[in-house]
Amino acid sequence: MPIRALIVDDNHSFLEAARVLLEREGLTVAGVALNGAEAVQQAERLRPNLVLVDISLGEESGIDLAQRLMEDGLVDGATVVLISTRSADEVVDLIAESPAAGFLPKAELSASAIREIVDGNSR
Repeated sequence: MPIRALIVDDNHSFLEAARVLLEREGLTVAGVALNGAEAVQQAERLRPNLVLVDISLGEESGIDLAQRLMEDGLVDGATVVLISTRSADEVVDLIAESPAAGFLPKAELSASAIREIVDGNSR
């Protein structure tokens, strides 16, 4: 099944760079959101099967957003992956507490890294 992604990050420049990178590598970026409210609207409208959520969304918590998206059924069957400029070692406790399927440092973001998480989550 093709991956249709929603990217949630409060940095507009990162959103655009991530969109270009992932689309160049064969993923479809169905939408982007700068905050939790936009993410909820986009998730309801687009029904992506992958949601990349920045752990830190300015004043908002990406962990809380990921949990809300999943608990409210807004991303039924979708894989939620947390992203951050920080390394996994720095956010290991946050990741463990989250409902997300995985974590990717932004510096390692790629379609192949995402596919590994998605494939591992579907087993």
